Amino acid sequence: MEINRNNVIEIIRKSGLEPDKDYGQNYLLEPSICERIISLLDIHDDDSVLEIGPGIGSLTHFISQYENCKIDLVDIDERMINFLKIIYKEDNINLILKDIRKHDVSKYDKIVGNLPYNITTETVTYLLENARNAKKLVLMCQAEAFPRFSDLSGKEYGPLSVFIHLLGNVSRKLTVKPGSFYPAPKCSSIVFEINVLNHTNFDHIFSIFNFSKSIFSNRRKTIHNNLSSFLDDKELSLKVLEETGIPSNKRPEELSPETIAKLYDHLKKY
Repeated sequence: MEINRNNVIEIIRKSGLEPDKDYGQNYLLEPSICERIISLLDIHDDDSVLEIGPGIGSLTHFISQYENCKIDLVDIDERMINFLKIIYKEDNINLILKDIRKHDVSKYDKIVGNLPYNITTETVTYLLENARNAKKLVLMCQAEAFPRFSDLSGKEYGPLSVFIHLLGNVSRKLTVKPGSFYPAPKCSSIVFEINVLNHTNFDHIFSIFNFSKSIFSNRRKTIHNNLSSFLDDKELSLKVLEETGIPSNKRPEELSPETIAKLYDHLKKY
């Protein structure tokens, strides 16, 4: 069932599915945007697809057209699951009542979802850590959250961005204005795509991700000070930085993911 401006109010009135603020629910009203989002997934036959927080099915309508895929819809709101069970009875569509952060995401090839603002970073981190077979994630978040995943310098750049850029790449695909939702949020949203390219090196990249948390533990301090704390040895910290050609007065946000990876690999010698 296609969700649009003409039918969403009627659906809410008849089904009692008023968006819940606690779950950060905003229903996407523009079918053309929904169709474009799903097209970004590049779904193929036999893909295993996960939709996070389907709500009343704005995106689900377009995913359901891929009849040769296994599709799981995971939502924490029982009202939404019960509503969608009435509409989608296809054998390849499975509805799951669960918090996505507690769901096994390891089997999926493609993942899509409009993420609640209050758990956006936590959810993206969980997916990247655990969806180890995923080739592509197409996600939507509030515009102000997107730099956490995309920036390679500055105050929003951090371990998660390092993780993403070493795993593959991230790209901004679409800006969605507040008026495209019911209820309208206070700011625009960004649809972005993460392509995971380095599955075979995942364990190594994951170790670098954990190491980078220490490097960014005090953003106001220099890399020398942060590394000294990590090693518990100021002299060794200086030695390592000299050997890797990293100026000791640089701050964490001035180091590229590749430089952090080089630093981590060099430290293994010690």
